[in-house]
Amino acid sequence: MAVNPYADYKRNQILTASPAQLTLMLYDGAIKFCNIAIVAVENGEVAKAHDNIMKVERIIEEFRATLNFDYPVAKDFDNVYEYVYRRLSEANMKKDKEILEEVLAHLHTMRDTWKEVMKRTNKG
Repeated sequence: MAVNPYADYKRNQILTASPAQLTLMLYDGAIKFCNIAIVAVENGEVAKAHDNIMKVERIIEEFRATLNFDYPVAKDFDNVYEYVYRRLSEANMKKDKEILEEVLAHLHTMRDTWKEVMKRTNKG
C-alpha cells in the first residue's frame, strides 16, 4: 500500500480540528468545488461541473442539517443556505456560470464572516 503524506496530513488536520475549524474547512471546500465547477462549465465539461456542484450542494446540506434552531439566528442562516442551494440546483440544471459566480460570492462572504467570528471568539 502506497503512503501518501499529503493525505495523511489532511486526515490528521481534520481529525484534530475544532468544530469552528471544521466549519471553515467546509466553507473552503465549497469555494474550491464551486471554482472547479465554474471552470468546468467554461470548458464544456458537463459531468465535472455536475459532480462539483453536487459537492457544494452536499456541504450546504450539511450546514443546514447542523443548524441549532434554539437560536433565532439559525432561521436566518437556514434561509440563506436554502437560497444558495436553490441557486446551485438551478446552475446545475442550466450549467450557468453566472449563477455559480453569484453562489461563489455568497460563499466567500459567509466564509469571511465565519473567519471573523472565529477571530473575535478566539476559536481559530
